[in-house]
Amino acid sequence: MSDSSPKRKNQMALDFKSATLYALRVVLHSADASALLGALERRMKDAGSFFENEPVVIDAEQISDPIDWPALLQALRSHSLHPVGVVAQGANLEAAQAEGLAAVDLAQPVTRPTATPAPEKEVPVVAPPPADEARKEPAPKPPASPEAPALPEVAPAAMVINRPLRSGQRIYARNTDLIVIGVVSQGAEVIADGNIHVYGPLRGKAMAGARGDANARIFTTQLDPELLAIAGVYRVIETQLDDSLRNQPTIVQLDGDALHIMPLGR
Repeated sequence: MSDSSPKRKNQMALDFKSATLYALRVVLHSADASALLGALERRMKDAGSFFENEPVVIDAEQISDPIDWPALLQALRSHSLHPVGVVAQGANLEAAQAEGLAAVDLAQPVTRPTATPAPEKEVPVVAPPPADEARKEPAPKPPASPEAPALPEVAPAAMVINRPLRSGQRIYARNTDLIVIGVVSQGAEVIADGNIHVYGPLRGKAMAGARGDANARIFTTQLDPELLAIAGVYRVIETQLDDSLRNQPTIVQLDGDALHIMPLGR
């Protein structure tokens, strides 16, 4: 059967376009393989399926001792994480690149030109006017029409979930806030690039600022969660919260490298 889909003349089979990709950054504080694998095992057990199937950039910039890259990469992949890049120096950078990781510079964002100059052969050459015409006064240009004021960029509307979320369900609000009207049960996960609002009991896992927005917050009318996270900084709730917070209206925000939980309205 022939392909009847319309194609442009001389259309290439592939093309390059810009993309903004989000990746977790795994920061190494030790080169000891057993310590790294043990810490990874515990972190992934705490986080459940929060980070499953995410691309990962390994930050080993503070490590000068040699790292067992094959063991580390195998362990990450066994937890459904996909290493794609590395931040490192010297021998560790070379060893990581030999394992197929790309060097990443986290301090320098990738920028792309907004326009491409036309090739020289496509630029029209305009001959100068005759001498007698050059002496003539140029015709006055009509007044330029006032430009319309630029419209403000409209942020995407928040995603609203008007139902309870059961164990095993996962909701992700990309590039916007998430509003859940109902209970987020144990084992359920709510994730948003912006803020998270839960009008009901929050008993599962909640991650706000999933793409690194440290100003994102989590609001709920009844807090009793398994895990809270903002911009990758997370806290597993292993013991019961204080009575002033548990099952109370609360707000969760990032304060430096720690999550701060406080009663809503204070």
